[in-house]
Amino acid sequence: MPSTVATTTVASQRRPKSAPLATTISTESETPARDDDYDRFLWTYTEEPHRTRRQAIIKAHPEVTKLCGPEPLTKYVVIAVVALQIACAVLLRNSSFFSWQFFLTAYIIGATANSNLFLAIHEISHNLAFKSGLANRLFAIFANLPIGIPYSASFRPYHLTHHKSLGVDGLDADLPTALEAFFFDSVLGKAFFCTFQLIFYAIRPMFVYRLPITRIHLVNIAAQVLFDYILVKYAGGRALGYLIWSSFLAGSLHPCAGHFIAEHYVFEKLPAAAKNPANLAPVPETFSYYGPLNILTYNVGLHNEHHDFPAIPWTRLPKLHQMAKEFYADLPCHRSWTYVLWQFIWDKEVGLWCRVKRAEGGRKVGGNGWREEELGANEAHGKSIPGVI
Repeated sequence: MPSTVATTTVASQRRPKSAPLATTISTESETPARDDDYDRFLWTYTEEPHRTRRQAIIKAHPEVTKLCGPEPLTKYVVIAVVALQIACAVLLRNSSFFSWQFFLTAYIIGATANSNLFLAIHEISHNLAFKSGLANRLFAIFANLPIGIPYSASFRPYHLTHHKSLGVDGLDADLPTALEAFFFDSVLGKAFFCTFQLIFYAIRPMFVYRLPITRIHLVNIAAQVLFDYILVKYAGGRALGYLIWSSFLAGSLHPCAGHFIAEHYVFEKLPAAAKNPANLAPVPETFSYYGPLNILTYNVGLHNEHHDFPAIPWTRLPKLHQMAKEFYADLPCHRSWTYVLWQFIWDKEVGLWCRVKRAEGGRKVGGNGWREEELGANEAHGKSIPGVI
């Protein structure tokens, strides 16, 4: 089923490197500058939309704040998926890495399970498994074990910064760099990017800004190394290979991996009507998906809803959507993550340049230790707004 992404805004504007901030995106009618003075990202000078919509929803539906808070079910789902992956790893300990049995199990079960764990860590990063921040961090480390490589401690501050600084150049590590967009601006380049996108998401943040190593990072690394060592000692290297291969496939050409592209890339072309400055509107920069794969991925497809209220857990996001349906019904959305990957690769008008960026605003979360991260989590959750817990 095709993606449904309809907008009435600019989808290919470029920003002069030295352009001052303005209230609207510059139009094509202005005198063009040299090509080397431009990039092809979608630069906007408006506030990110989620804070504004959150305030409007709270005003219209104050009862929405009752949906905030931890979801006890999360820990049981995580424990079950961790147990499933360890069981599969042990059962495949004598299977050839190049056998169909190994590959199909890793792709169908392993990649789906590790996608679930990636998004469990995403959920836990918002303190939505337990009330205690420390309990959430330690449980994220537990959820990290079948992924094979330690990353939960680093993911949290980068992700909270993504919420606090959505689209802000130099802060939001979810944004592709100009170097990535330039080198992978072709069908083959985009296919390569989608195949190895997990590697890009793992390495890119270090080039945007680096986090200091804290005790929770060391605990994450130590726990993962100990788990991997025990697994290899008692089940062999192929068991660990299964887990790491599952993680790679979870971020590659897998239906669940479509969410990486679907969440914030702009797919719509420039309508003729938008060439008139009077018709310009803020570029949509977050897109939801309402299909069946949400069942396996903690409802991460409800991404507008998640960015509006990060303190609402996955089980209650559908309730938020129904409660405030008038705010979400007309927003552009996707119907298929698989088609998102297909369109992203094959459509010459869609690519890594199709991301909304802003030159300033927001701030880094987690740069100065525990207290700043906790404050950043509170602000990302909307706790600074009266009435939101």
